[in-house]
Amino acid sequence: MTFPATRPRRLRASPGIRRMVRETRLGVDDLLYPMFIADGTGVRNEVPSMPEVFQLSIDEALKEIEEVVELGIPAINLFGVPDHKDLEGKYALDDNGLIQQAVRAIKDKFPDLVVMTDVCFCEWLEHGHCGVVRGESIVNDETLEKLSQMAISHAKAGADIVSPSDMMDGRIQAIRGALDGAGLSEVPIMAYSAKMASAFYGPFRDAAQGAPQFGDRTTYQMDYANGREAIKEALLDIAEAADFVMVKPALAYLDIIWRVRQETHLPVAAYNVSGEYAMLWAAERAGWLELDKTMLETLTAIKRAGADIILTYFAKRAARLLQGN
Repeated sequence: MTFPATRPRRLRASPGIRRMVRETRLGVDDLLYPMFIADGTGVRNEVPSMPEVFQLSIDEALKEIEEVVELGIPAINLFGVPDHKDLEGKYALDDNGLIQQAVRAIKDKFPDLVVMTDVCFCEWLEHGHCGVVRGESIVNDETLEKLSQMAISHAKAGADIVSPSDMMDGRIQAIRGALDGAGLSEVPIMAYSAKMASAFYGPFRDAAQGAPQFGDRTTYQMDYANGREAIKEALLDIAEAADFVMVKPALAYLDIIWRVRQETHLPVAAYNVSGEYAMLWAAERAGWLELDKTMLETLTAIKRAGADIILTYFAKRAARLLQGN
């Protein structure tokens, strides 16, 4: 039966009816909040290209996390902003390193908060690449050993989840084997499975101070034109015993999120990255868009595409709106 008997607008007639029939529900439990941890004390440096996002020393991060916990956000993801970088990543592997100290301090004060750590070397190495460099080549298999050491160190410090973002081949298998061998078999891995060589990471590189000093990351991050390869990467990580798979970025890759969702029963995460965040802020400040409305529409679209978990710098702002604060 068609119009005039069929009138879809009947189910849009009031806020109550719209709520009843809403297909996708975004909630605070869907959000994971990335944070940038800096050396020193009293450090609270706003990232110029990312309004309301800060590089925070551990003492300042603990203050920020109080709000995160009050808002009911279940998890955070830690990235390091170290004062010292070298060519070996020694500070990243130090059991008393910056992230290890941060994890211990956070878990001591907020034991129920899920703390995830970034397992990658771009923030820790002078050249800004995600792995060991020989000449101008990023060496895959040597990097796996160091990634495994980092994951063990983070897990021993108390990290609830380790999250390798490097895109080296075989790193999930290597890290899983290393964790299990160290008696840390209960620590899950969130794999950056389909991480694209994207132009949307620019503001993140301001925040993490990890831009490559030569070349680019196209030999290890994925070609953004490739959808089938993204599914292959996700399936390889699943076969290597990943506990979560992730697509990054999110907004320009909703089709990839959807396709990954169809391929697995594992939780699927999507990273609403810094460039996506900065675009909405820039449009708000130019008077072109309403930030809160476009933010919630964007996050809902990511969830509708199939993401169970959304890593987003909007997490606190979204949580306030979702809770009516």
